Amino acid sequence: MKNVGMKAETYRTAVASAILYAPPHCIELLRQGNTEKGDALKTARIAGILAAKRTDELIPLCHPLPIYRADVDYELHEQHVEIIATVETIGPTGVEMEALTAASLAGLTLYDMLKPHCEPEDLCLDQCKLQQKKGGKSHFSRVLAQPMPASVIVLSDTVAAGKKPDTAGQNILEILAEANFQQVQYQVIPDSPEQLLALIEQQKNQYPLILTVGGTGLGPKDLTVETLAPLLEREIPGLMEASRSFGQKRTPYAALSRGVAGYIENSLVMTLPGSRQGAQESLLAVLPALVHVFDVQKNIPHAGGYQ
Repeated sequence: MKNVGMKAETYRTAVASAILYAPPHCIELLRQGNTEKGDALKTARIAGILAAKRTDELIPLCHPLPIYRADVDYELHEQHVEIIATVETIGPTGVEMEALTAASLAGLTLYDMLKPHCEPEDLCLDQCKLQQKKGGKSHFSRVLAQPMPASVIVLSDTVAAGKKPDTAGQNILEILAEANFQQVQYQVIPDSPEQLLALIEQQKNQYPLILTVGGTGLGPKDLTVETLAPLLEREIPGLMEASRSFGQKRTPYAALSRGVAGYIENSLVMTLPGSRQGAQESLLAVLPALVHVFDVQKNIPHAGGYQ
């Protein structure tokens, strides 16, 4: 199965449809709810809903998801019935397969309940397809429409002294590259408030996004937050709230991160934890929000909002 453990949960919907061709007298039986086996439309609706809820058991590589809504509707025509299945969830992956499975099994149920009333060649289940999907990366982009520069500042005495490699900062560079941030400035400095202040002063109007890595914990030299918080002219507390919430579902230690985020003049500054996993989780949790900000505002503070 595909690993979706590092994907943020979003509200997701999918609509799928299928068509069952049948003789006119069979369509009339559907309208009347009067087949030999009972009310076919009602029975097929229940079958479709159950299919949506059990898709992960039927299709081997589908993830189990909480299904918040599953419904099946119909449009009856002279010689065919259109089946429309709608499925909704809040999860790390979409419900396209759930909607397609619901439409398919509802159609098969109608087929089964109509076959005593006509010849086999008179029935045909056709055109099962996805009509619409919302949520996830198709709705909340994780890639900038236009490339944009950024800066990554890693704070670590041991990394700056060459005593260990920088895995956290390098991972952040990879994530930014995938999101279409280009010409990313990368620097490693000791846990020094003075050097950090000097870099921020130098870069604050040069890079739309500045990410610091390290210094957000509870150690005696973790002073990134104390250094940068007084400089924030417009805080964005929701960014770090989302990061901590995302991280806490993966490790209880995320609650100890004191990171802050906001604008220092025209640069959006966000302080990430110093561990590789912590930095990765914190950035991935808010990447769609960052992409939205920069795609919409182009370095001008934006009021936000979504559709």
